Amino acid sequence: MIIRHARETDLPAIVAIYNAAVPSRMATADLEPVSVESRRAWFQGRSPDRYPLWIIEVEGVIAGWLSFQAFYGRPAYAATAEISIYIAPKFQGCGLGKELLHKAVKESPSLGIKTLVSFIFTHNQPSLKLFESFGFQHWGQLPKIADLDGEERDLTILGLRVRSPY
Repeated sequence: MIIRHARETDLPAIVAIYNAAVPSRMATADLEPVSVESRRAWFQGRSPDRYPLWIIEVEGVIAGWLSFQAFYGRPAYAATAEISIYIAPKFQGCGLGKELLHKAVKESPSLGIKTLVSFIFTHNQPSLKLFESFGFQHWGQLPKIADLDGEERDLTILGLRVRSPY
């Protein structure tokens, strides 16, 4: 298993993993699959030294990814990043999300990030438990904010104040 910075040639695999999450209605508010082309600008907005996009490979296969992105896009929030994790269905439950999240928490200070936030559907208990195991706390709840096939779902806001290792 290796974790590395994503390359543009990885984008089809990244999109395929994301699209695999769409039908489950557990991890994304997209209701239809997205295209590689529609995600190209998002990909180009990632930066290894500020808002990285990491992939995790298992025996040469891209098994998941974690992305950082700017929170709310205003200068006062520059030291805060939103993170998202997606794992391919075949690799879920194997601890890959834990590996990615560990790296994110550990490396955040070197990226200039003091606070991590994540937005997780409240019914996505595996993801909530993963983030909570790293000390993320419930910072908010947006009730019935998402309509997933006629079912209104809550969104939980999790946050972690990252401690610098220095």
